[in-house]
Amino acid sequence: MPYRDQVLAKDEACRALVGSQSVWLPPVTGPESGFRNKAKMVVGGSTEQPTLGILDPTGGGVDLRDCGLHSPGLVAALPALAEFISTAGLVPYDVPSRRGELKHLLVTESPDAELMVRFVMRSTEALARIRKHLPSLLTRLPVRVASVNVQPEHKAVLEGAREILLTDQEALPMRLGVVDELTLWLRPASFFQTNTEVAARLYATARNWVDEELGERPAELWDLYCGVGGFGLHCASGTRRLVGVEASVEAVRSAEASRDQAGLGGEFVAGDAVAFARARTAAPDLVIVNPPRRGIGPELAGWLESSGVPRVLYSSCHAETLAADLASMPSLRPMRAQLMDMFPQTRHYEVLVLLSRV
Repeated sequence: MPYRDQVLAKDEACRALVGSQSVWLPPVTGPESGFRNKAKMVVGGSTEQPTLGILDPTGGGVDLRDCGLHSPGLVAALPALAEFISTAGLVPYDVPSRRGELKHLLVTESPDAELMVRFVMRSTEALARIRKHLPSLLTRLPVRVASVNVQPEHKAVLEGAREILLTDQEALPMRLGVVDELTLWLRPASFFQTNTEVAARLYATARNWVDEELGERPAELWDLYCGVGGFGLHCASGTRRLVGVEASVEAVRSAEASRDQAGLGGEFVAGDAVAFARARTAAPDLVIVNPPRRGIGPELAGWLESSGVPRVLYSSCHAETLAADLASMPSLRPMRAQLMDMFPQTRHYEVLVLLSRV
């Protein structure tokens, strides 16, 4: 399907789900190929001839090193990483037989062409060999952060809870250049949008909408499901008190590092968004929510509906759950909405909606 038709279809589907009563702005798009800053590759094949990509129905590896979605830097790095697997003697995990060690290779590229490389292993059996051969890899590729993630369970989980850093640097700087060259410092277990250009425009739009709503007056701002702090830090200012809440401790550490490097204020809390909101006696001036695909759910939607909060900025990657959440908040009406085509060549997208209490 031509890219223009893809975007049109997504926009129409999103408007039908969210509703046409709000002001819909033209969709935001970026490159239709070579945009993806993260490669999440299943490792298959053999140590001598590893495949990096996905698995076929029988559990065999399908190589996708030349995938057109990945950035040119990732495409160039993957062959060298495949050679490293062979040199370090890493045995790909075989799903049917449940044998082997290396499950996934996760590679992220920053806007400055630096890399974060994570080896997801079943155990630490190969850790010494990875450490031994890592210096030669660092001479070939601009790797800033490297780590081993341990995921011992036989199930469809991308990564485990244990992360072993192999480099002195602990975070990859994602320089967005939206507000005073704001940089988000991405730690290995932290989430960041896979389309850097559209993510930067998403944050810029959020900042502009919040500035128009709150002006220069003092205000309190909550960023729930804040991740590494992208929304909150872009919308923070000297007159606003920012509180970010995120379940991932590593993401909170990333947000705090980004805040400190930028010289901004704000507090970031590791915890549950619903529990945080319920524990507060007064609502803020504006709440930002950027939940996973399941949406904010009836508990948080119910709290927002009854809280009296005057404005909500909702960033959703799944318009169906967004529509369900909006139905649970009838007093908060969509005033502005915009499709952000974060995922070209797929049916997925991000949508930003500004809600105002009526």
